[in-house]
Amino acid sequence: MHNRIVALLHSVVTRLPRTAKQYIIVALDVLLLPVALFLALALDQDRFPPRGSLVEAWPAVLMLMAIAGLVSVVMGINRIQLKAYEIKALGKTALHAAIMGGAVGILDMLTGGSGPVTAGVTFGFVYLALAAMSRFALLRLLYTVYRQGNQQVRVMIYGAGRTGQQLVAALSTDDSIVPVAFVDDNQGLQSAIVQGLRVYSPVAIPALMRERQVQRVVLAMPSQSRSRQAQIIHKLEDMGLSVGALPSFAHMAGDARPLIEQLTPLPAGRFLGRPTLETELPGGAEHYAGRSILVSGAGGSIGSELCRQVIACRPARLVMFEMNELALYTIEHELEALAQRHGVKLVPALGSVRDAPVIRDALKSNGVELVLHAAAYKHVPIVERDPVSGFGNNVIGTQIIAQASAETGVAQFILISTDKAVRPRNMMGASKRLAEIVVQDLASRSDVAAGDTIFSMVRFGNVIGSSGSVIPLFQEQIDQGGPVTLTHRDVERYFMTIPEAARLVLVSASFARGGELFVLDMGDPVRIHTLARNMIEAAGFTVKDGRNPGGDIEITMTGLRPGEKITEELLIGDAQTTTPHPKIMQARERHPSEIEVAACLRDLRQALEVADADALRTIARTWIEGAMTPDRADTRIGAGPGPSA
Repeated sequence: MHNRIVALLHSVVTRLPRTAKQYIIVALDVLLLPVALFLALALDQDRFPPRGSLVEAWPAVLMLMAIAGLVSVVMGINRIQLKAYEIKALGKTALHAAIMGGAVGILDMLTGGSGPVTAGVTFGFVYLALAAMSRFALLRLLYTVYRQGNQQVRVMIYGAGRTGQQLVAALSTDDSIVPVAFVDDNQGLQSAIVQGLRVYSPVAIPALMRERQVQRVVLAMPSQSRSRQAQIIHKLEDMGLSVGALPSFAHMAGDARPLIEQLTPLPAGRFLGRPTLETELPGGAEHYAGRSILVSGAGGSIGSELCRQVIACRPARLVMFEMNELALYTIEHELEALAQRHGVKLVPALGSVRDAPVIRDALKSNGVELVLHAAAYKHVPIVERDPVSGFGNNVIGTQIIAQASAETGVAQFILISTDKAVRPRNMMGASKRLAEIVVQDLASRSDVAAGDTIFSMVRFGNVIGSSGSVIPLFQEQIDQGGPVTLTHRDVERYFMTIPEAARLVLVSASFARGGELFVLDMGDPVRIHTLARNMIEAAGFTVKDGRNPGGDIEITMTGLRPGEKITEELLIGDAQTTTPHPKIMQARERHPSEIEVAACLRDLRQALEVADADALRTIARTWIEGAMTPDRADTRIGAGPGPSA
């Protein structure tokens, strides 16, 4: 019966036009007047008025009711929504009550009444109390009706501080969201009642999920560090909760930081020009479960994401090999809790892939079965300027870790490469292509059937959000008000997200049988100029150009840098075949013979010993197909500084 009444009320309220609701508020103010008058007389006379006294004065009462309705409409009180009824609206109601109190006093004098002088004042206070209380009661009734008639989201607020309290106050006017509890790490707040909600310890979250049917958690802790918030979010998501974060209301409304810096960044995948593929790529978790995995370059953009996704596959051990001490500390600190939850032994290892004894010991002492080799110098301008270090790390380092993998019985070795290795125009791309040749050579000499190491490679384009990526640079330039710098208007690049790149590596490894080169079907390349324009507009600005001279941010051209290409390629030849997954292609590209590779590495080591950059360029032109040849764009545009595309 109760549900039927609520359903009927919900149907009536939702269909009622706005004008009708305003008439109801006016009628409420009018009908409350005789009630307030009766109570005021009773309070002043310390007894209820004689029966029929108000009936005898019905002409005066009707006149006051008409005045009450007219004043309510003139003051616009009837147009104030119930859910917006607060201090300012209460002030209008008080003024309305004061006017009606004055009207009662004046009418009493004009009619020669004998009522006490205080009757008008008492009436005003009583009328104000009834008007305010009736509105709050009506609001609670409407919330009950709406909440019974609508599907509600039950949320838990993590953080009972000022931001959390402001959030609950704001949600009190929303009939689709119901805050059910606070959770806070501060023991001094636990068990307290804040904004009508009890504050619980984080250990009570599983019980709250069951008993209060919590569906979502809002993190209201903007003063906490990003790493601390990330830890809490990971923990809550592992419990199956949907989590959202909230900036402080003070920061959003004040001058502490520009608002644009407080907004949640758009997902990088939005600018791909195609749907992201993480969900379309199978996990391949069974290939890693229970095994000992080593990730080189574990502190880098790709390496750290590989570590996160590998842990989700529940290997027995994850060895994080990294030459940068701070990067190794950071990734270890981030993944400790995640690894513990998944039962993975985390082993941080500090060292360079060029240090053969160190890498061999890391492989042997941890019984490594699979190596994901992500360690590399990858910034085009830096390696162009310092090719000796770039070639030493990318080529010799790859040879050392790959050879050590073969010697220590590693079952599988995967090299992570780049599209810049295809007919490279720069030294970074040339160093990566030589690294590929080293792995191809080892694969050709590895007897997989006899249990030797399976060597394979994964090659992909630019990774959005990685260190040195063009998107963070563009975002920084936009935040500073521009201009956004671009090397050439026609530059195009293949893009993928960091999770896509890591997933591609993991899935491809499960397909490898030896010597394959895997690439992802990345759709059409993205024009960097279009990317820059989209990012400017996504940030809420307009592009300043010839067609719009009054725009906000300008896109300027700086000219192609040495070794930069207008377009990139993913394959050297056209021969490619499918894999068990339609989005992953594989190829077997030609490479120099074993004798030629040995000669190349001999010359390379000699050039590195004397730091001869010119000799390195000669080696690249000699041994790499299409390397270091002039690009047509180089004759049109002079070299100059600009963002990496």
